[in-house]
Amino acid sequence: MAFPGVLLAIAFIAFLGPGLWKLIVALSLMGWVGFARLTRGQFMKARVLDFVTAAKANGAPARRIILRHMIPNTIQPVLVQACLGLANTILAEATLSFLGLGIPPPSPSWGSMINDGRIHLFDAAHLVVFPSLAVMAAVLAFNFLGDAFRDMFETKEIGQ
Repeated sequence: MAFPGVLLAIAFIAFLGPGLWKLIVALSLMGWVGFARLTRGQFMKARVLDFVTAAKANGAPARRIILRHMIPNTIQPVLVQACLGLANTILAEATLSFLGLGIPPPSPSWGSMINDGRIHLFDAAHLVVFPSLAVMAAVLAFNFLGDAFRDMFETKEIGQ
């Protein structure tokens, strides 16, 4: 996690060449660590809760405990992280496409649209402004969705 994810993605795509599947693998390499740490932490926290201990004491098999008790109680923070991670992935894809390392040219990408419009910035600014606004709106929407999920799933401790 100490190594910048976008730099890892740039190195990966520069080494293997641009392409859609290579971009997907590079973005996956960039983002899986946060999800793995969060999921592990949530499972470690949930495994000592009373209802899990009670299910173990009643002789419930491990598969049932995981599917019926642990996953429903750990999925909420992972869903919030997924929304925020999707916003970061959109930014990373736009960055890589802007640099020419993203999706190849016949396919549309906001980053490549911004890069193509960059040379016409002073005579046709809309070629840069509208794709930039689209990236901003998408990232902002996923951040707001993540915040809404966090507020919806937030539990209050008794006595607060």
